[in-house]
Amino acid sequence: MGSSLIDGLFVFMLAGFIGFEVIKRISPLLHTPLMSITNALDAIAVVGAIVLVGRHESRLSFILGILAVIAATSNIVGGFLITDRMLRMFKSSRPAKS
Repeated sequence: MGSSLIDGLFVFMLAGFIGFEVIKRISPLLHTPLMSITNALDAIAVVGAIVLVGRHESRLSFILGILAVIAATSNIVGGFLITDRMLRMFKSSRPAKS
């Protein structure tokens, strides 16, 4: 249990660092399509976290699964809100000419 936990934390830390470095270098023009892709990936993370919670193998996996469901769901909702706000910036506030 201890070795697999350390391995999992190492992979999580490495993924976080690499993800931060990749996202930091994305141009602002690609932000909206990137948010759409990350929302889809977070949906996959929610499904995986629900499977983890449903197994209830140990108390730690159950708690981490619940936290993963909450974090991924809030990330999905926040991503959709930000994407919607960015898309509203491109809509014209002037009435259309007929």
